[in-house]
Order: sequence, then structure tokens, then C-alpha cells
Amino acid sequence: MNVGMLWLDDDRSRSLEEKVSRAVEYYEEKYGRFPDTCHVNSTMIKDETKVGKVSVQPIANILPHHFWLGLNTN
Repeated sequence: MNVGMLWLDDDRSRSLEEKVSRAVEYYEEKYGRFPDTCHVNSTMIKDETKVGKVSVQPIANILPHHFWLGLNTN
């Protein structure tokens, strides 16, 4: 993914699923498209997972509590 939207959610009362879902909702509202990929800091999850239809992937160079959403161009 080369282009995307960076979303910050450091609310400790929300689960990862809630955070990703909120970010996806905002992305859809802002860009009129559904993201298919979300990168998160590798301390948040160990392996790739799904939240709804979105693939959530751990990446070491994403800041904690940040979510990089977009469309996978590979």
C-alpha cells in the first residue's frame, strides 16, 4: 500500500476491532470507497487478522495506536 489515511485512536477502552471499524467508517465517509487493508504497529497484533472485510496487518514502522488504511495495490 503506497497511499492511505492515517488514523489515531489511543482510547484504551476500545478493542482493536472497534478502533479499526471506526477508522473504516470514517475512511468510507471521507473517500467514498471501502479500504481493504489496515496496517497497525506490530505490538498490537502478532499475525495478520481480519476485521470484517479488512485485512489487518502488523508492521513494525507504524506508530503505536495508529492505523494506516487504504487499498492494497499489490
